This record gives sequence, C-alpha cells and structure tokens, in this order.
Amino acid sequence: MTKNTSKIIIAGPCSAESKDQILSTAKSIEKIQDVSFFRAGIWKPRTRPNLFEGIGEKGLKWLQEVGNTTNLKTTTEVAKTTHVEKCLEYNIDALWIGARTTVSPFSVQEISEALKGTKKIILVKNPVNEDLSLWLGALERLDKVGIKNIIAIHRGFTAPSGGAYRNNPLWHIPLELKERCPELPIICDPSHMLGRREGLQELSQQALDLGFDGLMIETHPTPEKALSDSKQQITPKDLKELLQNLQFDSIELRNKRILPQHDKSLKALRNLIEPLDQELLEVLQKRMKVVKQIARLKKTSKIKVFQKKRMEELLGKVEVAAQRKGLDKKYVRNLYKIIHNESVNRQTEIINVLEKR
Repeated sequence: MTKNTSKIIIAGPCSAESKDQILSTAKSIEKIQDVSFFRAGIWKPRTRPNLFEGIGEKGLKWLQEVGNTTNLKTTTEVAKTTHVEKCLEYNIDALWIGARTTVSPFSVQEISEALKGTKKIILVKNPVNEDLSLWLGALERLDKVGIKNIIAIHRGFTAPSGGAYRNNPLWHIPLELKERCPELPIICDPSHMLGRREGLQELSQQALDLGFDGLMIETHPTPEKALSDSKQQITPKDLKELLQNLQFDSIELRNKRILPQHDKSLKALRNLIEPLDQELLEVLQKRMKVVKQIARLKKTSKIKVFQKKRMEELLGKVEVAAQRKGLDKKYVRNLYKIIHNESVNRQTEIINVLEKR
C-alpha cells in the first residue's frame, strides 16, 4: 500500500454533542496518521423542526480546544453571516458551506461578504440538486471576494428513498467541475452519499481511483448513540482500518496499478454509467406509478386503455425532443414504443383486477 502523502482527509462526528465526545474523538483521530482535519457540525440545518439542530456556540469552544490541544485543523458548517462571525471569533481553521446553502446564491453571497479578507480554508459542498452552475456560482462568489483557499466537496445529489445511495454520486458532475477548474481540490464525502456504514470502503476507493483529492468521513466514538446520522458514522478504530486499506496512489502509480491504461479508463467510464442507469430505473418507477393512477381513472371513466392517436402524439413529441438533444430519433421512438406498450399492458392488468372485485 502506498501511504497518503498529499490527500486531504477530514474526519469527525456529524454533530458536536458534548465536550467529552468532541475531545475524546479528536484525540483518537489525531493518532491516525492520514487525518489532518477534525470536523463537527455546530449548527444543523434539519428538514423539519424539533429534531436535534446542533449544540450552538458552546460547541465552538470545544472545537477551539481541539485546535489548541491537537495537531488537527478544525472545521464546521456555516449557513449565515452570524455563523461566520462566531467561527472567526473562535479561530476555527476551515469553514464549509453545506449542500442546502449552496443552492441559494443570496446566502452564498452574504457568507462570501462576511468572509472577505480572511485567509481561512473554505469548503463548498455541491448543491442538493444536480446543478453544476449553482456549485460553480458558489465557488466563483468566494473567489470574487478574494478567498484563495477553496476546496469543493462532492457529497452526492438528492436521490429517491430506497435506492442504493442516500445521495446519488453522479460522478460526471464533479469530474466536469474538475475539467473546468483543474487547480481546484475536490474531495468526496462518501458518508453522505451512502447514508450507511456498509460499502464505505469501496465507495472511498472508487472516489480516489477517479482522482479525488481526499475524503470527508463522519466518525463518532459510539455511532449507534449519535444524535444525528447515526447509521452513516464509523468509529475511530474503523476509520483507521478503512484508511489503511485504501490505495492512496499518485496518478502515475494508479495507472500502473490498474492495468492496462484502457482498463482504467473503461472502469472510470463504467462508474459514470452505473448511477445514470440507476436514475433511469427510478424515473421508470415513477412513471409506472402514474400509469397505475391513469388505469384507475380510465376504469372509472370507461375510457379505452389503448388510444392510437395519443400514442402517435407521444412518439412525435419524443422524436422532436430527441433531435434537440442530439439523440437518434429512431432509437428513441423504438424505446418509447416499448415503454408505452408496457404501460398499456400494465393498465390492462390493473383494470382486469378491478373488474373482478
């Protein structure tokens, strides 16, 4: 195994919960050679109220103590200007802008203005929705106010529940960001992508093999007792083992390890295809749910299942849309015939079942 000499490794709990939790976790993580940053959420933007929303300002004192008593740099999430001001007051080394904040240019602009003049490291997570322009815009706003130490974090994009990922990797988006901004470090947050501990090793290696500059991995002394995201956190012991088993190769060594070169390229491209295939299946699943509703409505209204005119209208529209997107219209027409035929078959089955009741 080639030891990590340049990757950015960030580890720590999803949320700061107590002083003892923060300091004990930091001391355990400090012993792991590859980790350079200690993370902990102080303010937690939750989807619904009455959930644990973070410990607040007193957690910054604990992070400050971590910075003063260990060799680790400290980092936490900021979502508004008051957060930035408090973090600067407590001399937090790095601040990250979360996925829910990145979607709001107003919020990012306000945070950028509050950061003007600082030499702190600023990390920017991708927006929750798959919009590269929003991600780029957030990075550009920071650059315009003179922030020089910027790192992008890829944590995946919102996915339907029940899939393989909590947040879809959609690797092509961060790789396109890397093409547009070749000097920008981009690290991966596999904890948020998976939403669970299982598979973390494999996903972390996949990110490194795709050329990511590091990892952010949520680490908690007792993950099962964590107040937030308990299923995706691992212990410091498991973190050490995970990092020891990763291949931290340079691009040159990685090319030699994954032989021959065309196999490496093929693997990377297949890694891009897999999440897209998952998206296709999820869209088809959503479409079929609508088809079932249509079947019930047709049964109630006594409308024929197969309507030739409607089918031709649909195929005509998709052919036009296909041409606009540079796709072969014959290929798309044949694909939609299969989809439409399956929809008709499913509607017929549902209506037959309803009529027997």
